[in-house]
Amino acid sequence: MPDRLYAAVAAGVMASEEDFTRLLRSIVEVARAIFAAQGSSIFLLDEETDELVFAAVAGDQDQFLVGQRFPSSTGIAGWVASSQTPLVLEDVQADPRFARDIAEKSGYVPKGIMAVPLLDEERVLGVLQVLDRPADARFSLHEMELLSLFAAQAAIALSLLETARSARAALAGDTPTSLVAELAAALDHLEGGSRASAEALLRSLTELFGAQR
Repeated sequence: MPDRLYAAVAAGVMASEEDFTRLLRSIVEVARAIFAAQGSSIFLLDEETDELVFAAVAGDQDQFLVGQRFPSSTGIAGWVASSQTPLVLEDVQADPRFARDIAEKSGYVPKGIMAVPLLDEERVLGVLQVLDRPADARFSLHEMELLSLFAAQAAIALSLLETARSARAALAGDTPTSLVAELAAALDHLEGGSRASAEALLRSLTELFGAQR
């Protein structure tokens, strides 16, 4: 029962996917500004197709990239994802891992790159990268640590989004009345503050499902 109660709460209070999309966009925009970089983007790993997908890109003119995908083993981002290792390159075109064809399709061929994996414990969720610092600046260890903090925030957001998706899927097969009935039955086993909180949740769910009829 605790799992079902958690699912009910998660499905009801988790932010929408549009909210997470805006959060990811804000992360890449701030990363680009902090590093005075020419570009920044987040790729997500689609485990079903084994591809990396543009999920967020800084700059209004580059939003056409969102949704584009390529094999997860391709390019610098692919290497960072598969190795779960941050990478700094001042001259990407001298590195054999660089996928120039993908860069050209994006409309921008970088010179330098700093990329870090998005990790949920040991699981790879994607990659965060920034492109091209000013000519008189170089990527440093301190900046790598800072970018890793941005990556951690993105990973938390993505983990929460997956939790919300799973919760909503878990409830998809239930009728509202059966779910409320199960929650009501569970109240008999609760006491004190826990019972009061559960009763408040039950009232909210009853009102919600009543409004949807």
